[in-house]
Parts: sequence; C-alpha cells; structure tokens
Amino acid sequence: MKNYLALFLTAIAGIAVAQTPVHVGSSLKDAAENVTPEFTNPLKDAESIPTTFPHQPPLVPHSIRGLQVTKNVNQCLGCHGVEISKTTGAPRVPKSHFMTRDGQMLDNESPRRYFCLQCHVQQANVNPIVQNKFDTIRQTQTK
Repeated sequence: MKNYLALFLTAIAGIAVAQTPVHVGSSLKDAAENVTPEFTNPLKDAESIPTTFPHQPPLVPHSIRGLQVTKNVNQCLGCHGVEISKTTGAPRVPKSHFMTRDGQMLDNESPRRYFCLQCHVQQANVNPIVQNKFDTIRQTQTK
C-alpha cells in the first residue's frame, strides 16, 4: 500500500511541476519566437549577390514566390537547367550538382542537389529580428 501511495504522490508532483510555467527572461530564443517578421518584398532581379563566407552557395537575386520545388517538379531548372540556361542567360546548374557522393557523374541532377532552396536562399532588405555582429570574410580580412 505504501508503494502505491508513493507512486501516486510522485505522479501528482510530476504533473504539478510539468504545469508550472517557466520564465526564462529575455533570451534570444524568446526574442526570435515572439516577434513576427515583417512581410517584405524581395530584391527585384538584382545582379549576382556577393557571398559572405567561403563555400557559401550563391544567393537567389530574384523572387521565388510561387516557385515550386517538390519531388516531382523543380521550376528552378526551367531557367537554370543545362540546355535552357543558354537561352535564358541564367547561371547554369554547376557540374557538382550532377555528381553522386562517390564522385560518379550522372546524366541528370543528383537527388542530393535537386532541392535548390535547401541551400540557395532568396535575399530581402529587412531589419534582423535578433541583432548580431557578423562580419563577412571581406570585412574580416580588411581589419
């Protein structure tokens, strides 16, 4: 009987602790999650955007609103595909996107490089929600 009573009291205490609100103060996580980012328009077909660190994927200098990239459709390839890029003037998908992890060349884009928006992101001029002191590689080299 004592074991059941101890188990019951432990369960009640656990529920009470789980329902107690925790106030963390003004941490970065709270600041970022409690501020809704402004909806802004992306850059309008800007020129190539310079990268800020080595091996950074190129940034997307145009709107991607409505652009569909799914397992069945990749609308990025409508302009950046190997043959069509000659006509559109868009940068061509690089050779590295046709290689497997083992370095084997494929006829089409590698499945691991197919979802462009995982690495290539659209840019917009907005104020950051959380301020930081990030320096680009160029700023660091000139100091």
